[in-house]
Amino acid sequence: MSVNVGDKAPLFTMPTDGNGTVALAQLRGKPVVLYFYPKDDTSGCTAEACGFRDAVPDYGKTGAVVIGVSRDSVASHDKFKKKHALPFILGSDGDGKVTEDYGVWVEKSMYGRKYMGIERATFLIDKDGVVRNVWHKVKVGGHVAEVLKAVQAL
Repeated sequence: MSVNVGDKAPLFTMPTDGNGTVALAQLRGKPVVLYFYPKDDTSGCTAEACGFRDAVPDYGKTGAVVIGVSRDSVASHDKFKKKHALPFILGSDGDGKVTEDYGVWVEKSMYGRKYMGIERATFLIDKDGVVRNVWHKVKVGGHVAEVLKAVQAL
């Protein structure tokens, strides 16, 4: 399954850092930046998370909610969030349902070995729950600023 611009965003409820939960339905009325990343505390994922962290004041001016999602555990998210002072929600998709619903659980290849993993991707969901932008195979450099421009244009 893949989610495209103009689609209703698949609903989800998942556990978060700090033993919380996040549900897309409860965020109706606010834009949501839903970004998927492979693994807590790896170089690219840390750079992306710190980019969003540093831009939180700008995102806050738009009313947008930023949510990072990986299949890491809540305990892993808690450590990652504390280590890098991340001020946004980290969702734990332990059963993989959200990554599959959004079409970001894909076959990857490293050093000739094929395996399943999360494709780095970001979805911009408007206040009505409609997907307005999708970025697949995200390159970290410049991505946070590009997403912010799209949020500001909503």
